[in-house]
Amino acid sequence: MKKLVGVLTATVLSIGMLSACNKSDNKTLILGTSADYKPYEFIDTKNDEIIGFDVDLAKALGKKTGYKIKVKDIDFTSLITAMNADKVDFIMAGMKKTPERAKNADFTDSYFLDQNEVVVKKDSNIKSLADLKGKTIGVQAGSIQETKAKEVAKTGGFKVEDRNRIPEMVEELKAGRFDAVIIEQTVASGYLDKLDQMEGLLIEDFFEQSGSAVAFPKDSKLTPKFDKALAELKKDGTVDKLIKKWFGELK
Repeated sequence: MKKLVGVLTATVLSIGMLSACNKSDNKTLILGTSADYKPYEFIDTKNDEIIGFDVDLAKALGKKTGYKIKVKDIDFTSLITAMNADKVDFIMAGMKKTPERAKNADFTDSYFLDQNEVVVKKDSNIKSLADLKGKTIGVQAGSIQETKAKEVAKTGGFKVEDRNRIPEMVEELKAGRFDAVIIEQTVASGYLDKLDQMEGLLIEDFFEQSGSAVAFPKDSKLTPKFDKALAELKKDGTVDKLIKKWFGELK
């Protein structure tokens, strides 16, 4: 009996050690993103997977830092909440660092700079900020475009409404419930290429100069690690290659 107990004890210890080894070897991080923001991140329906610029860059960062990356799709407005609830480890979703977001997340240096574009119907006669007076403008909930639109609306005299997903905003525009939507230029171009009845306007009042960055929980040890890896990927040309792959030749 004593011998059996000894064997069982040794077996339990072996299993415990094996589990501990498996746990320490499991270097996988879950990326939280909002897969409605082509070409940053979107669902490839043919292969039923999330792909895009942010996903490729996340995997390059993971390879550089020794982590495998899994991707989880979450509404943009819930991403930071999900991260702080330990549902995802970090965020890449064309997200910009703002004072409000910085209260609940740490950010790396930016990896891509874009600007906002106002998308309207070609027959709308909207050509400038003044033409938006009395109109309804659509933005993505929780986005920097929402913040900027509400700021400009104070003097611009237009109404701002939000939706969770970019395709919802575009459908509202097509249906006439929105007079315009504000989207980042590289994302807007994908819709404009397919929708002949739409056009994009670059209105200076809506420009946003901050760039997309990787978000981590506050005081995460991964932030400086990924910041260093990002700097290396910029230096060796990886980031530029991915920009060209997903955005083409930028103007």
